[in-house]
Amino acid sequence: MFETVLVANRGEIAVRVLRTLRELGVRSAAVFTDADADARHVREADTAVRVTGYLSVAEQVRAARVAGAQAVHPGYGFLAENAGFARACAEAGLVFIGPPAEAIELMGDKIRAKRTVRSAGVPVVPGSSGSGLSDAELAEAALEIGLPVLLKPSAGGGGKGMRLVRDSALLAEEIAAARREARGSFGDDTLLVERWIDRPRHIEIQVLADGHGGVVHLGERECSLQRRHQKVIEEAPSVLLDPATRTAMGEAAVQAARACGYAGAGTVEFIVPGADPASYYFMEMNTRLQVEHPVTELVTGLDLVAWQIRVACGERLAFAQEDIVLTGHAVEARICAETAHAGEGRVDFLPSSGSVLELREPEGPGVRVDSGLAPGTEVGTAYDPLLAKVIAHGPDRATALRRLRAALADTVVLGMDTNTGFLRRLLGHPAVVAGELDTGLIDREAAGLVPSGVPDEVYATAALLRQRALAPRPVEGGWTDPFSVPSGWRLGGEPAWTVHHLRVPGRDPVTVRVRGGHVRIGDAPAMEARLAVDGERVLLHSEGTVFAFRHAGEWLGRDGDSWRVRPYDPVAAALRGAAAGAGGGALTAPMPGTVTVVKVAKGDEVVAGQSLLVVEAMKMEHVTTAPHDGTVSEIDVAAGAAVAMDQVLAVVTPAAPAGDGSVGVAAKDYSEDSTAGGGSRRGAGGSSVGGAGVRSAAPAGGGAAGPAGNGAVGVRSGDGAVGAGERALVRPGEAS
Repeated sequence: MFETVLVANRGEIAVRVLRTLRELGVRSAAVFTDADADARHVREADTAVRVTGYLSVAEQVRAARVAGAQAVHPGYGFLAENAGFARACAEAGLVFIGPPAEAIELMGDKIRAKRTVRSAGVPVVPGSSGSGLSDAELAEAALEIGLPVLLKPSAGGGGKGMRLVRDSALLAEEIAAARREARGSFGDDTLLVERWIDRPRHIEIQVLADGHGGVVHLGERECSLQRRHQKVIEEAPSVLLDPATRTAMGEAAVQAARACGYAGAGTVEFIVPGADPASYYFMEMNTRLQVEHPVTELVTGLDLVAWQIRVACGERLAFAQEDIVLTGHAVEARICAETAHAGEGRVDFLPSSGSVLELREPEGPGVRVDSGLAPGTEVGTAYDPLLAKVIAHGPDRATALRRLRAALADTVVLGMDTNTGFLRRLLGHPAVVAGELDTGLIDREAAGLVPSGVPDEVYATAALLRQRALAPRPVEGGWTDPFSVPSGWRLGGEPAWTVHHLRVPGRDPVTVRVRGGHVRIGDAPAMEARLAVDGERVLLHSEGTVFAFRHAGEWLGRDGDSWRVRPYDPVAAALRGAAAGAGGGALTAPMPGTVTVVKVAKGDEVVAGQSLLVVEAMKMEHVTTAPHDGTVSEIDVAAGAAVAMDQVLAVVTPAAPAGDGSVGVAAKDYSEDSTAGGGSRRGAGGSSVGGAGVRSAAPAGGGAAGPAGNGAVGVRSGDGAVGAGERALVRPGEAS
């Protein structure tokens, strides 16, 4: 056994490998960049070495030498499937805990891999057979195979660079995008094209091989629940396979491993028609440990990382195929830093970032968590969005699903958007419960799994927390100045409402009024509401119901969902809208990332839906399109620029209606930003903030903007809203 092993990775997989090293009594060494100096994997390792980058082979080898390691575990991602890294380790006298470099090279080239397994009798998906095809040759092959087709990087995996093409008119654009993403992710833009099988199931076989000719399979994993061709829910075993098909697929996977001289843990992936599971096709072999390996560990009782290490030490497998028994059922959910952005008939999952302000990871019977998180962890967009995995095991599938849904409800990650709540709802979808899965299910059903709005109790809780923060602290002697209490007291009248302007990113602003033990949200009737605060746990008592939240800073969390409820200044928002000058034509970054392509310049005329620029984060591209016909009046970024979420990228001024020479936008595009104390009203000629002198743009075809104060007349006397002659401005949280 090795004395010291370097883990050449970061995040949850590094923490996972460190755990097994401790159990084996092996000293561990971690690597870190400056951004990860305080990361969890650094804290848990016996020693750690700074590197300039995780993808630098030379730096990883140097770190192993500095740490006194005899072997290197690559985890997954980064250099795990890099044959050059495996060779560099060998040249440096280090053992690479993984397959031989030749096997990595062979199976890493999807075109050569298909030829190899086909010769071993394994069925493969029909597709292009040539390597290094030009754009024109790829397009020709796609048309010859017949649409729809899937474009795939030859050198990569993980769904990056994959494009499903159903329309021949989009082939050229999709090929270019797939090449960019493949080049950025793998340093190689070689593509292949395969026939797309509608409503397919993604089923993979875990194999384990030693260096003495022993190869076994450990059953299958169902990985059909995907978004962006990336898995988010995996389970073992699959409900689709009968014993005969399981045996046949397992044997095909063993033959594929033997064909490339494999050693260690690997995965052979198949695409399976849901209506005909006996007709399975080889897709690719991942020559590394998979993200979803825990479900196999739970149903087999084997530690795959431990066996990777034992095989690398030269040990033989201690079991034969007939010794492998699958017990119970296991399901895994991948917790990712991402925002579900609902559009017209679709949902985009965009990377998010932030600092972990509050962390609660679930526990309970059959529940396992593989996580790289710790309170204070900074999550950026430079790496994969995977934060943690929550896995549940049970005697049967129904029990495993129930345990996982309960565990996700008990998972709290505040400080950034995650997909936890989405995954919990997905696991409750009737098709998922019934086991009727396919790789397109999320795309079809995602819109119904993303809440259309923010629950009222979230706004009520946020407003009451802000109200609580306004309360003065007693001075020496216990006396409190009554005029500093936010009670809304008025001489000779009923108390005024204290107004809180709030906004959840991506949602319209909301005005919440608080008075005594009542809360009023927008124009809805007032409701009884009070808070009980116990540390980070907040209980909202309202109308006979108690809502429990976790709380940290501006964040609230419940049942896996989280909301950042921020204070909102309507005057500042109106000023920003007026300065932008284009209202709904302002295009903002949907996620923090880097601008990779800018296709237009200032003054260009564009049409609705035209691609204008591309923002990339975590190796994923998001194309920003024109919201309407018009002219690019501002372009505020260039290729290579780093952008923050909601940063203005460009402004498209709408084309003037026929017969009207004026250019403008409808006041509704940003009149949501024009309120004062929640009591403003929109004027006939535009929207403005009462008494503040802020003018809005005129509606298209409409005349001049309304004068300052026009449309901001206060509502009826005594309801606490600002009247035109009372006060010019009510700041968020100020009693009116």
